[in-house]
Amino acid sequence: MPHSSTNVAAQGGHFHSGDEPETPEEVSRRQFMVNATITLSGVIGLGLAIPIVGSLLPSGGSGKGVWSPLDPAEWKQLQASTERPIKLSFTMKSKDAYLPEETNSQYVWGIKADQAKMQKARPDLFGAGGKSIFANIKGIEPYNVVNLGFVMFSPICPHLGCRFNYDADQNKFLCPCHGSIYTLEGAKSSGPAPRGLDPLPMREQSGQAEVMWIRYQDSTPDHVLISYTS
Repeated sequence: MPHSSTNVAAQGGHFHSGDEPETPEEVSRRQFMVNATITLSGVIGLGLAIPIVGSLLPSGGSGKGVWSPLDPAEWKQLQASTERPIKLSFTMKSKDAYLPEETNSQYVWGIKADQAKMQKARPDLFGAGGKSIFANIKGIEPYNVVNLGFVMFSPICPHLGCRFNYDADQNKFLCPCHGSIYTLEGAKSSGPAPRGLDPLPMREQSGQAEVMWIRYQDSTPDHVLISYTS
């Protein structure tokens, strides 16, 4: 008496569409094709994931800086200021390899500065002969700390990346996150920050003041370039 389909299934058998059980060779061949398909899909997925994930990682010092015009009205306000810092806005454009061009609003803190006074207050920013340390940092074009009689400070606190503010009563820069305090020259007065404020490149081009955004690594006393994007 022939076995029923139920008995064959219970014994681990497999069927063709015509209810004929598969041979061991057919079962082995089919299992091989399934495993091969899964393996191939994994390889393709990994090949697609690597460039996508790579595009989302920080540039680690790669790329090129972009000059962005400062707000003209705020620039005039800074020129007319005496000893108070001014927040200056600008629109920054950036383009990733796998994404369309983006624009976002940023700002810096600008203040009038004397070269000699800045060297005395911030010896950490100058080397032998008063030369800017930013002439020797890997991955960036050299730039001066003081330009046109001004310094432009990044608004990022070098402790853990919060944004500091200017306190008019104390006449100092204060970070609201962990209490770091900085002088108008950007020197650290107190708090956990490992270094003073980071000056950024600034220039005048065709009568227009421009700034270059640079993101430096926080939580380290050294200036380590991360990227030219925010």
